[in-house]
Amino acid sequence: MSWQTYVDDHLMCDVEGNRLTAAAILGQDGSVWAQSANFPQLKPEEISGINKDFNEPGTLAPTGLFIGGTKYMVIQGEPNTVIRGKKGAGGVTIKKTTQAMVFGIYEEPMTPGQCNMVVERLGDYLIESGL
Repeated sequence: MSWQTYVDDHLMCDVEGNRLTAAAILGQDGSVWAQSANFPQLKPEEISGINKDFNEPGTLAPTGLFIGGTKYMVIQGEPNTVIRGKKGAGGVTIKKTTQAMVFGIYEEPMTPGQCNMVVERLGDYLIESGL
């Protein structure tokens, strides 16, 4: 299965009538493995900030999480595993796997829990597959 299929079929899927607005799978170095058409272009400093927060949880909380220049307030996550951000009626979930990062960006009516479920389920599957 191609990486794009994971994004199209597993991240951009229908969840109780709702969908993510954008999704991607990136290597931990920031290389794009696959992404939805409207996923924002990440800047190198945004990738390094995300990686630093996975390695040293809490480093993004004071400054915020930036994705494609959009600032998200960092909310509860799981150290070294998941970063979650909120912006207005939407937000983002980033799940770290062995080799990659799975991103899901959502807006209402999708809920944070629905986004977390979609992103983290695929991330867990990739971890189990050694990816």
